[in-house]
Amino acid sequence: MPPLGPGDSVRDPDLRDRLYELLEHDHLPSTQGSRIVQLIVFVITLDVFAVVLGSDPDIAAAFGLPLRAIKVGALIVFAVEYVARLWSVAGHMPRRQSPRQDRLAYAFSALGLVDLLSFVPAAVALLLGDRTLEALCIVLPFLKLVRYSPALRSLLSAVQAERRTLIGCLVILAGAVLLFASLLYAIERDVQPDKFGTIPHAMWWAIVTLGTVGYGDVVPVTPLGRVVTVFAIIWGFAMIALPVAIISTAFAEEIKRRDFVVTWGMLAKVPLFSHLNAAEIADIMRLLRARTIESGEVLVRRGDAASSMYFITTGEVEIELPTQCVRLADGTFFGEIALLHRTKRSGTVTATRKTRLLVLDAQDFHALIERMPALAAHVRTTAKARMADTGDLAIAELSQAEHDDQPGG
Repeated sequence: MPPLGPGDSVRDPDLRDRLYELLEHDHLPSTQGSRIVQLIVFVITLDVFAVVLGSDPDIAAAFGLPLRAIKVGALIVFAVEYVARLWSVAGHMPRRQSPRQDRLAYAFSALGLVDLLSFVPAAVALLLGDRTLEALCIVLPFLKLVRYSPALRSLLSAVQAERRTLIGCLVILAGAVLLFASLLYAIERDVQPDKFGTIPHAMWWAIVTLGTVGYGDVVPVTPLGRVVTVFAIIWGFAMIALPVAIISTAFAEEIKRRDFVVTWGMLAKVPLFSHLNAAEIADIMRLLRARTIESGEVLVRRGDAASSMYFITTGEVEIELPTQCVRLADGTFFGEIALLHRTKRSGTVTATRKTRLLVLDAQDFHALIERMPALAAHVRTTAKARMADTGDLAIAELSQAEHDDQPGG
């Protein structure tokens, strides 16, 4: 986010919009938003460790002051973040109401309540010096990770999508508990009145048995009761497998949908594909694979065989040629000349910052341009434009291709 200018103030709508983008959407690599996310996740982790270690009397006695400083610092960070979100959310809620209504909508939303509860109960516990209450509040800051973890969000979305099916499983489980508890009550109540004398007593046995825990504190002693227990155990295995299968399948589908949306968004940033229709983009998506390289990591080296074409979605790479260095950033692509002319790489490509790429293998590249003549023409036109204007990787690769085609080359 740009620094405040002389005319900026806390009432400046532009400042509020920039702060909202910084907190909610600016999470790409090497941006201020991503650094804020990393800081908050680090503070959450540190705070949880401080509470866990502080529950040990010996550690608390030896490191009480540093642990307390960590807890207070975490509460300040969470409070500042909450106030910043509460202020900047005005004008950005889906219904687009008045600023006051937007802030109330955020305050009473699920994420807003998690943000608020991440520091208020812990602050009260810290002021009272109540370690028990403090330990109970440990999970509240941890819930903030849902905002920053795509995996947790996908899992919650999967549970939300399958909520009716999961409720059905709970209904079936409740029916099974009642059925087996009633059977054991009828069979064992005269033999073990202290354990199966009532249906509520028998329900404890049924829940433990169907949950395949089997504590052994309540067991049937009659032959018929043991036969019923065998069926209860088998039914319990099925009841555990059913919701697990439902959630795992839904989670896998949610991950696929998220990857589809992310890849589609990455493709939309590449000008080469801007003229393609939805069906063609979907066809290309099946061929591409995502890859992330860290700053300073070498992607390809001079002299390597050309095996892929690369599309930069976010980040920047530097191409070191024999005579110069060229930098390519978001939306550009490279490596197509070596694939078109089947040559070796003539430059070393290194990431200057964390970079996300889409990779198209050579075999898929040739199959793609055969199926899509318009795309092939666009690639060749771009290559010629590079030769004429930029002098990047394309020139050296074409020169190498011409040299390799000559006899004895």
